[in-house]
Amino acid sequence: MTIAEFEEISLYLCIGGLILYMLFILYKLAEESKAGKYGTFVIFFSLGLGFVGFAAKSIIKMFIEN
Repeated sequence: MTIAEFEEISLYLCIGGLILYMLFILYKLAEESKAGKYGTFVIFFSLGLGFVGFAAKSIIKMFIEN
């Protein structure tokens, strides 16, 4: 395994863990603020767009390289 391969794997593992931790924080924030169903949806939707952007970047990079 080269350093570049290790860095790429580590990036996706660490970013995945960070995303899961952010979801937990958002859930607790929505629960403690009593945001309701609509407020909780807005909170998760706004962060979800960032997740989609991260995933789209990886997919686009894969298509460009092939």
